[in-house]
Amino acid sequence: MDNHDKPDSLRIQDLATEDDDFGYSLRPKTLKEFIGQDKAKRQLYIHIEAAKERGDALEHVLLVSPPGLGKTTLARIIANEIQSNFKQAIGPVMEKLDLASTLTNLDQGDILFIDEIHRVKGYVQESLYPAMEDYQLDLTIGQGPGSDIMQVPLDPFTLVGATTREGLLAGPFRDRFGIRIHLDYYEAEDIQQAIRINSAKLKINIDEDAEYALARRSRGTMRIANKLLANVRDYAQVESDGILTLAVAEEALEFFGIDERGLNAQDYAYFQTLIENFSGRAGLKALAVALSEDERTISEVYEPYYIKEGFLTPTPGGRVATDAAYAYFNYPVSSQASLFNAL
Repeated sequence: MDNHDKPDSLRIQDLATEDDDFGYSLRPKTLKEFIGQDKAKRQLYIHIEAAKERGDALEHVLLVSPPGLGKTTLARIIANEIQSNFKQAIGPVMEKLDLASTLTNLDQGDILFIDEIHRVKGYVQESLYPAMEDYQLDLTIGQGPGSDIMQVPLDPFTLVGATTREGLLAGPFRDRFGIRIHLDYYEAEDIQQAIRINSAKLKINIDEDAEYALARRSRGTMRIANKLLANVRDYAQVESDGILTLAVAEEALEFFGIDERGLNAQDYAYFQTLIENFSGRAGLKALAVALSEDERTISEVYEPYYIKEGFLTPTPGGRVATDAAYAYFNYPVSSQASLFNAL
């Protein structure tokens, strides 16, 4: 697949959707079942066991990673491990009234999970400060100069926040999380193991070589691996009596427009735009306009993988395509690109 050959393919947003029936059915329920991320699992195990032995609520947990690496799954696992209730909210839509209602309905030890916590509004974050630190909620009674503050006691609970952009959290808010867990991209061998387990759950007849082919194209992300498995399973069911050999897997991946490094038509369009339109260097806003794509999707969903693969270098002056990107997408390396990469 060269830089001018960009067939219709699965969108990364589609591959990265976690909360669907297929993904939920495959989600591990305990730390022991969770594959990979050994350091993070060990850290969580120690904190959870210590809190259980003391009879205390677990300290507040901040989960940090690119999309699709298991933050929501780990939050649910934490609730399962401490045998508590799990309640979920989405950061950007949280308001003070929603927060007050949610917090006052938590029982001791419950888990409140807030996804995209870096997008929680500033005034809502401030309302969380006393709740996280002193287990109390400050409610304003009345309006104007005559208003008063009523302090409502809360049962000790654990806030688990998930973020792809830790740097966007206000310092005082971030400091109230006693436990910080960073998740890394998965090794292909870990993803292959998960594909093998999930294939057994779904009764998919898959060869070991086909498992690894899917793992290598999953962008280091379990969520994408599950989506690829689902799509390739459907292809095999229709085209090869449901048997997933390496040949069938590669045929299916080519059909869906996924190359040997997990890149698809959108990724090729990104680098074609960056290199051809902007000579290998561009700001996020300019790229978003040129690609007709949301800035946040580009910076949070696509670019972390490009950086990991060595295709992109973020600089104060914009995103810079590396020599490796020029080579991979079949462009001659210009003197200007070499200059950018040397800076």
